[in-house]
Parts: sequence; structure tokens; C-alpha cells
Amino acid sequence: MELSIHSWMRSEPIETTIERIAGLGYKKLEIEGEPYTYDTKKVGKLLKDHGISCWGSVTLMMEQRNLLARDENQRAASIQYVKDVIRMVHELGGQMIALVPGTVGKLVPDGTPEEEWEWAVGAMKEIYEYSESMEVLIGIEPINRFETYFINRGDQALALAKEIGPNCGVCLDVFHMNLEEDDMFEAIRRTKGRLNGFHVADNNRFAPGMGTLNWPKIIETLKEIDYDEALSVEFCPPVDRTPANLYPDMIEENPVGLTAEQKKFIEDHGSSSITESFYTELTRKSAETLLPLIR
Repeated sequence: MELSIHSWMRSEPIETTIERIAGLGYKKLEIEGEPYTYDTKKVGKLLKDHGISCWGSVTLMMEQRNLLARDENQRAASIQYVKDVIRMVHELGGQMIALVPGTVGKLVPDGTPEEEWEWAVGAMKEIYEYSESMEVLIGIEPINRFETYFINRGDQALALAKEIGPNCGVCLDVFHMNLEEDDMFEAIRRTKGRLNGFHVADNNRFAPGMGTLNWPKIIETLKEIDYDEALSVEFCPPVDRTPANLYPDMIEENPVGLTAEQKKFIEDHGSSSITESFYTELTRKSAETLLPLIR
């Protein structure tokens, strides 16, 4: 296993992100799913110069992005967006995308369960055909019920993946699993052979090692099912605006380059823009917790 990290949690130049993780022992980057933002030739050179490779990307399903939308044109635009994320990953030499089918933060369905399953399968099959041609794997990611009503558990993601195609798999996230699975270790075991990605944050969504999750047992369970790919760090610290805040320097009051859509997306995760110093400390803590377990 190698250590990776997402880049969507803080708005900053990609150069800053890459320099930070290269100095902290990371080997891979899971770049934010904004294909219209990046010059892949420039990013590819930056990664290579720092000894980092692209692991993949994660779809940022915000605003109108929704593979379950009743509106056919909205679904078509969402399908094209995911294809563009796949193209970006292909151009960067990455291996996978983590795909959340519905809009994050949207909790009211557009249709019946049968209608939405049919829309999801139809959209995913079109995306899957394209991903196969680009040699990029898809991992359907379950997230918790407070962020989506569709696909909250690993078994649900597996059911959808099996309907899409043999190489379509699952991307698990232990923060969400801790909320939704009755036994996260058995849930990991059931994905054997279909686990295409793994996201990590602690039970409080701070960096691994800052909460109560049993990281040695999680890593051992991944080894037990022969998962030998990237662990992608994806902390998203909750905001504390009270005098009880243990990290009073965490909130970035004047974030640079943060769009309104990105701001809402982060806030929909119960977090906020955080300072560079605090972000670096969370990145460091994640590496200190996980690297000794995967080496």
C-alpha cells in the first residue's frame, strides 16, 4: 500500500499541495474532480518533479451534478462531467476515480427507488464504457445518510457495481462506514476483489490518529483481502466556533481562490476553509499514523 491524499479539502495552488505532500512521505495524489481547472501537462510535470504520481480523482457532485436527476439533460451533463474527470485521470496516468452517484447534500429523491436505480444504472453503464476505453477503474463510493439518500453502505455500492460491469468496483471510506455499517471489518471483507479505492479519516473526520478508529485492525483487514493499492487521506474537520475549540487557529477567515460552489461543498461536509498551518498539521498527522502501518 502507498499513501495518497485528496486535494479538494483546501483551496490552494496545486504546486503548494504537491510540495507539501512530497515532503511528508506521500507517494500519490487523488486530485480533486475539477477537470476544467487543471492543465494536465503542467500538473503531470509537477508530480513527476516531486516524485509523486496520480492515483486518481474523486467526483465532486455539487450543484447540478447528479446521475439520478429526473431531468434527462441534467443527467447527460452529469455523465459528461464524470467522463471529463476520467479523461483528466487518464491524462495524468492515474488508475481510478471514486464516484458518488448523487448530489452531495441533496436528501430529497427525484423519483421512486425503481426509477432512480434505472437512471443510475443507465448513466453508470455509459460512463463505464468510456472508463474501460481509458483504462481507468471506477469505485462507487457510499457516503453517509446525512449527505445522500442513495448508496450509504458497501453492500449497496457492490450491488450497483455488479450491475454495471466486471471491472466496476467500490471505494470505501472509513468515516462513512463508521456511521453506516454494523461491522466495518466484515463490510471491507465483502468487497474482496472489487475494492478499487479506500478513503481514510478518523471517526470525527479529523486526520487518522486524532479519533478512536482502530487503524492497525483496519490496515490488517485490507491486507487480509489483498488490497495493495492507495490509502487516500480525506479529512474534513468539523468547525468549532465555541470557546471549547481545541484548535482556535483552524479557520481560514480570508480564503483565496475559493469559489462559491466549493465553499458550499465544504460546508455541506460540516467543515469550513481551514488555515494552511492547520491543514499541514492534519496532513502530517495522517502520515505519522498510517505510514508505519503500511510500510
